[in-house]
Amino acid sequence: MSAATTAGPAARAAVRLGLHRGWTEFALSLRSPQDQAFYLVSAVATLVYLWINRDDAVEGTDLLYPTVVLPSLLGALLAFGVVIGPAYALAMEREDGTLLRHKALPHGMQGYVTGQLVYHSLGLVPSLLTILVPGFLLFDGLMSGGAAGWLTLAWVVVLGLLATLPWGMVLGAVVPSTQKVGTWGMLPVLVITGISGIFAPIQALWGWLQVVAQVFPTYWIGLGMRSAFLPDAAAAAELGGSWRTGATVAVLLAWAVLGLLVAPRVLRRMARRQSGSQVQAAREAALQWVR
Repeated sequence: MSAATTAGPAARAAVRLGLHRGWTEFALSLRSPQDQAFYLVSAVATLVYLWINRDDAVEGTDLLYPTVVLPSLLGALLAFGVVIGPAYALAMEREDGTLLRHKALPHGMQGYVTGQLVYHSLGLVPSLLTILVPGFLLFDGLMSGGAAGWLTLAWVVVLGLLATLPWGMVLGAVVPSTQKVGTWGMLPVLVITGISGIFAPIQALWGWLQVVAQVFPTYWIGLGMRSAFLPDAAAAAELGGSWRTGATVAVLLAWAVLGLLVAPRVLRRMARRQSGSQVQAAREAALQWVR
């Protein structure tokens, strides 16, 4: 039997194992006290912030601050979580030898990447629900679009995941160590989030910052989220006076396509360079960092 004949079943088996691994890790995370604490703390912090500003009106609209900002925060949480989460996971598992073990298996990297995609995509669900469900109980007027709004929310989440998650994998593959994820990834993502109109209208920024913000997917994810939750009249407060749905789809698709083209190449290059000596060196560096 030729290698070409056996490659297909082997690849499918690796993907199935990856799907199972991703689901298993997600199920374990739901029972993990550390992950439960993360969901709880992030949700409470977000809801307290919105509650403090619950009576403030957004300038240029008759909408209250939580009604406008909560959808934007959900978009920022999506963009932040599926970039930094995979980056940390990949960097750590590169250092502890997990990636090296996957590399030794037939189509092991394919299975590994599949598992990471499943795990981090599913991990977004409790992060969003722990904010969204209490939000509906605490604040009025959060979903003005009805069924159409929920449909918009669905495609924004899917495109947002595709536009950002591959870049988290790229970041985890190129950072020299786990400790560098914060400076190489978290800080830039926080800066991009800060200029993306999440906490205040983007029109309040300098013109050149508005242009920079619109290059990255975070702004468009937030805009798409607001278009799902807010009434059509609220679009008058956005850049261009509309939800720019076509532009949102185009930009997110562009980032998704670019990420899906770049990520496999970067991951293959990282896997080729992965060796036992590198794992040992990373472990020693980590011990030095702890000391």
